[in-house]
Amino acid sequence: MTITSLVPSVMNALTLISVLMLVAMGLGIIFGMMRVINLAHGEFMTIGAFTLSVLQAFGGSYWIALIIAPIVGALAGLLVERLIVQHLYTRWLATILATWGLSLIIQQTLEIIFGAGPQGVDSPISGTMNILGASYPAYRVFIILFSAGVLSLVLLMFSRSNFGLDIRTVIQDRDMAEALGIDTKRIFTKAFMLGAGLAALAGVLVGPLAVVIAQMGVNYLAKAFFVVIVGGAGSFWGIAAGSTFVGGLETVFTYQMPVTLAQALVLALGIIVLRFRPQGIVPHANVKW
Repeated sequence: MTITSLVPSVMNALTLISVLMLVAMGLGIIFGMMRVINLAHGEFMTIGAFTLSVLQAFGGSYWIALIIAPIVGALAGLLVERLIVQHLYTRWLATILATWGLSLIIQQTLEIIFGAGPQGVDSPISGTMNILGASYPAYRVFIILFSAGVLSLVLLMFSRSNFGLDIRTVIQDRDMAEALGIDTKRIFTKAFMLGAGLAALAGVLVGPLAVVIAQMGVNYLAKAFFVVIVGGAGSFWGIAAGSTFVGGLETVFTYQMPVTLAQALVLALGIIVLRFRPQGIVPHANVKW
């Protein structure tokens, strides 16, 4: 295999890894901290993509959507957390049923308002770039670089800010955090909003590459949960490891076999990993942020 044929494969893998990390980051923090299984998390990504579509339909630019969509997603996360999830923290089965029902409601609402057909979304960057002699779409390079910048800021926030310290304390020991005077309900709400905002941001980034329909978040939800479980819930580096495992292997296998078979093979390998490392590749109890 030559470098020119290898570059697209590596860059495609990095693109998928970047998007998965953005979607899975909030999901991993929420699951690691609250033990809440949010089946409506993929719909926050859908909301981000639809926000981009609506803004472009009214003449707005992609760059405005890149700012507004995470805010819309965070506000949607605030409503979901306050109205539904906050009352079900200790009832995990009820949380699964409630968020699953909410995901269906959001999907149907979007279909009623916008129709079942794909929404029009335009890429802000056209053309290709030359990378080690190979041509590669410039917009995908932007996704990789922009995602890396956002994720670096998230890591900096977790490691250096008071909010990040509170989150890490709650993940390690919720009872001790409450004994130290940390308002865990407030931290839960902020973390939920952060996760929803990151998912909506991922929706904007992937919008020009995907078919923007009401059900688009379902596929990414399944992958994000798999990333969290395989990588290790509640840790930045666990999410990074899980995203690399899922996104990297799926991209490589897709070049050799049908997509469904590639995804099944990644699932099988993930199960093998969990057999030997039940807490994930990077258990959060053993990681320093």
